[in-house]
Amino acid sequence: MSLTPMIEVKPGASGYTVRLTGPWNLKALRSDFTALREELAALACDRSCRWDLQEISALDSIGAFLIWQAWNRCLPSDVSMPEHYRTLFRQWTGQPPLPPVSRRPLPSFTTAIGRRMFIALDHLRAALIELGQLTLDTFHVLRHPARTPWREISATIYESGVRALLITGLVGLLIGVVVSYLSAIELRSYGAQLYVIDILGLGIIRELGPMLAAILVAGRSGSSMTAQLGVMWVTQELDALTAMGISPTLRLVLPMVAALLIVMPLLVVWTDALALVGGMLAVKLELGIAYSQFLRALPSAVPLVNVWIGVGKGAVFGVLVALTAAHFGLRIEPNTRSLGVETTNSVVSSITLVIVVDAVFAILLQNVGMG
Repeated sequence: MSLTPMIEVKPGASGYTVRLTGPWNLKALRSDFTALREELAALACDRSCRWDLQEISALDSIGAFLIWQAWNRCLPSDVSMPEHYRTLFRQWTGQPPLPPVSRRPLPSFTTAIGRRMFIALDHLRAALIELGQLTLDTFHVLRHPARTPWREISATIYESGVRALLITGLVGLLIGVVVSYLSAIELRSYGAQLYVIDILGLGIIRELGPMLAAILVAGRSGSSMTAQLGVMWVTQELDALTAMGISPTLRLVLPMVAALLIVMPLLVVWTDALALVGGMLAVKLELGIAYSQFLRALPSAVPLVNVWIGVGKGAVFGVLVALTAAHFGLRIEPNTRSLGVETTNSVVSSITLVIVVDAVFAILLQNVGMG
């Protein structure tokens, strides 16, 4: 695939075809803008030629306007281009964009399954590309520490961490109360009230704390990240960053991943602490177990390795939430419906992915820290 804008002229029986290839955006055009404009203007003088824009890999408003000027501000009668490129030219013709063609859904079950498989493969391909670009940007930052986007990382830490303390702490406190009351009711019937400390400690520190924190961050911060990237994509701010030679992944995605990698373990510890406080209060009221007895029994009931498992889960969940939010944010199309749909898909996918990965951790670590 060409990395520079190219103009190819192919003669034919009824004239010649002008074929444009490569990227036609601001970043690619800024070096040869004048030469390309003059060459296009010379070719456009012949009204009988055919224009082929099918092989253009990237087209923004600058490239479209350059071609539009060469066409003397009039769309040629014989031009071939993808439909989403035509919307860039319609903004100057005064024609409203064509409504999407409604297609009758096929009743075939195999067709529906195949379409879903292709969509899933497309998501997987885009995710691998984004992950590869993020890896390259990470190595670039490690080689050039002065280019680390500290300000963006700090802002994301504040938005996703500090401002989430209230909701995660409140939910953790209430979950601790609920788990304690339910456990106390069942254990009392067996005369094993003291085991409520084991159930509460292991359940919260190992499982509920990391999962609750991740789900709340996915719903609160993940949706915000997706909407932010989507709006920047729609308003062509990402194209502007690329045109200035700044990697959007380095300035936007990498700070999200780094911030949640730092914040999520801290939020897990905060959620665990509030949940244990709520459970301790409920145990005192329901079973009469003193606070000092609860605190003395907790370290022996919950080995220290469970704390590290919970903190490690938080770090992994934070990276997954950030990558999922960035993935769906970069797939938003320039319309309001797509913004809402992809933001919803981001939250649902993040929560589902967190639960699936937590189940994998539970299977792999089932014999660790349970003695």
